[in-house]
This record gives sequence, structure tokens and C-alpha cells, in this order.
Amino acid sequence: MKLTEFLDNYDPRVLTRPYVIAEAGVNHEGSMDLAKRLIDEAAEGGAHAIKFQTYKAETIASKDSPYYWDLSQEPTESQFELFKKYDKFWKGEYEELAKYCETAGIEFMSTPFDVESANFLNDLMPVFKVSSSDLTNLPFIEHMCSFGKPMILSTGAAYLWEVQQAVETIEKHGNKLCLMHCVLNYPTEDQNANLGMIKDLIRNFPDHVPGYSDHTLPKDMEVMKMATLLGSAVIEKHFSHDKTLPGNDHYHAMDKEDMKHFWKVMDKTFELLGSFKLTALESEEKSRQNARRSLVAARAIPEGKTIERDDLTWKRPAKGISPRHINEVLGKQALKTIEEDEILVWNALS
Repeated sequence: MKLTEFLDNYDPRVLTRPYVIAEAGVNHEGSMDLAKRLIDEAAEGGAHAIKFQTYKAETIASKDSPYYWDLSQEPTESQFELFKKYDKFWKGEYEELAKYCETAGIEFMSTPFDVESANFLNDLMPVFKVSSSDLTNLPFIEHMCSFGKPMILSTGAAYLWEVQQAVETIEKHGNKLCLMHCVLNYPTEDQNANLGMIKDLIRNFPDHVPGYSDHTLPKDMEVMKMATLLGSAVIEKHFSHDKTLPGNDHYHAMDKEDMKHFWKVMDKTFELLGSFKLTALESEEKSRQNARRSLVAARAIPEGKTIERDDLTWKRPAKGISPRHINEVLGKQALKTIEEDEILVWNALS
């Protein structure tokens, strides 16, 4: 299913398997072959979309921008220097990757970080993603809104009032919106995931689609599972062909095997969830008959006697008159002698 179709059909009353975006970012490290491998492996793992990041170091960071990541995993201390390593792809490369995604059966996306990239990416993808780092960049958000496409907004490191300002900016343009809980730590320790904030996004922005951008280590994929159960309809997680590679976003990414495992977890989870409509199940029918109770004669009731409350008790099984009908039974006459401990049936009463 395409993301636009998914968002159009989103129903907050129904919990569904999420739409998953494999966030490849710049884990291609400037290699088209590796970028295409990431596309193939994301599709193989079951991702609905793969997302890259489009920027130039000169337009995203000043030369003295300090790091905000784990230096033990990525030793580059300058944002500018790190971005400069991976900013080689531009319009032509992304046009080629978008076409390759079509053949691989996976949606192409890329997060733009400047006006120029937003302009050419508009022809290549169905939605615009706003990174947490641009949540307060309202003029840039307005520019992306001007294309009239759905918006995905990550809310990492934001106060509620900042999210409200960004949402109001998008609402002014009428774009469909997915709001993603996000913690801006790379990686995010499990104890810092604060998945409960997903419920606060739902509470404060009930008219928009909830989601989650995950920076925790993949491990057993329980974080993505819990985010789904809390209502995240769209989940984004960094994606790599090799999690053991040093630096950049490899070290906190999932790979195709993690994603396959996630879908197995989801299969089991939704098997356990079962129906979302309250009803008695076919598998419970024997219990309905044998574990519920019937009205039973607490003492012998002679033929012709008017039945009183002291004549009755209730016991299992439920093959006779249900106790919920006790008021209808009181005052009726016994058409035959009803022995003590006998289950009452309607044809024994007047």
C-alpha cells in the first residue's frame, strides 16, 4: 500500500500493522551500488518505503557546528565535516534511485534539508518529511507545505508549544499530517524512549496520524512493537546493510533480518490481539454452556405450586433458564413436580 493511500484510510479507532519506513539516510556513503543494495534489502525485509536524506554540507551546517551524537560510535566532532562526507548525491542520483525503487516495489522518499532539494524531490516522492531538526524552521515547513502533499513531522527534542506551532503552520495549508514521536539521541537508550509521549501526541492532536521515529538499538524489536500498540500508524527506523560498520547511522540501525523479525513479532502480536470487536467466540461455546448457570430448584416444588424466591437457586451448567430471567419465573406455577436440584426449563412452568 502507498503511504498516501494508507494515510487516507487511517482510522484512529482501529489498531493496524504500521506503515514502515526504512530510514537509509546516507548509509549509502556516496555509492550508488550500495544505495541500490539498501533499496533491495529494505524491500526484502518488508519495508513499505525507503527514505534517504538530501543535503549539502554548506546549506545545513556552519563550519563550527558541534556534534550531538555518540563520539565512541561516530568520532567526527564537526557536523559540517560529517555532512561533507556524505553529501555527494544530488538531483540526478535521486532520480535514478526513485526509478530503482519502482522496480524494487518500494516507495522512494528523501528528507530535504534545503529549498533546492525540496524543489526537485517534489517530482520524485508522494510526501514530505520534516526532520526534528527543522521543526522550528517554520519558513522551510511552509515551503514544503506549498506542494500540497502529506507531511511527516518528527518531534524530537521539542516542547509541546513548539510542536503546536509547527502543526498550526501545516494546518494553515491544509496538508494531511503524520506526527512522529522521536527522541533525538543517537542511539536512544531504551529507558529514554519515552514511548508514552505517543499517547500525548494523540491526545493533543487527535485529528492527525500518530507515528514514531525510532533511534533505539534494534535488539528484539520490542520498541517498535510497543510503539505500534500505543497507536503509531507509521514507524520510521534507520536502516543499514551492515550494523557493524563504524560511524554515521549504521550503529543504531536495523537491517533486513531485524525487519523480518519485526514482522514475525507483529504476526504473533496481532494473532494475540485477535478481534477488535467484542463478541463471544466459537471456541468459547462449550464454556458458555457448561461454566454458566441455570436456575435450579433449591427444594422440591410440587405440581401447581406458585414459585417463590426461596424455591430457587442457581448452579452450573447453563442448559436451563438463565438466572437473568428470575423475575419472569417468580409467580409462575409448576406444571409438574420439580425435584430438588433439578434445572428449571420453560416448558415445566405455566
